[in-house]
Amino acid sequence: MIAPLTIDRISDVEKLLALGEPYIKLRGSSEYWLYAKLFSTTCPIAVLDGEVVGCVIAFRSQDDPAEIYLQDVMTHPDHRRHGIARALVDEVRRQGSRWGCQRLYLTSEPDNRAAHAAWLALGFVNVEGDSLVDGVFVISNYKGPGKHRAVYERLIGS
Repeated sequence: MIAPLTIDRISDVEKLLALGEPYIKLRGSSEYWLYAKLFSTTCPIAVLDGEVVGCVIAFRSQDDPAEIYLQDVMTHPDHRRHGIARALVDEVRRQGSRWGCQRLYLTSEPDNRAAHAAWLALGFVNVEGDSLVDGVFVISNYKGPGKHRAVYERLIGS
């Protein structure tokens, strides 16, 4: 079952996202409360037999409403390769389409090879950067000084 994030599922989402360290940085409960209250339509969760097994934390840009940024995408390790991440990202894409958005995008640590393979499999394109690290385009200082990131995008219509 795919559903929007709700306040009563915050602790489940926190436990799930903690499994994504070091690439996913767990935030405070008040941030997840904010996501559930203000961004729930772009923060879907996947529930299987009552357990949260996947989630996406994403936000529509206020400065460029044609874009949705995917902050965190996580599937429980015991449930990977079953289409959960695809279903969640597709839910965000469908919501973006209803809003008239044009692009989903996300960033990843350049050394996160599993994420690189997942984004490509989900139809994202690695945006050309100013360097190439082990076959992954990287944009230097993308998230501030010293925070080099691989950037991926997927057009909503694709």
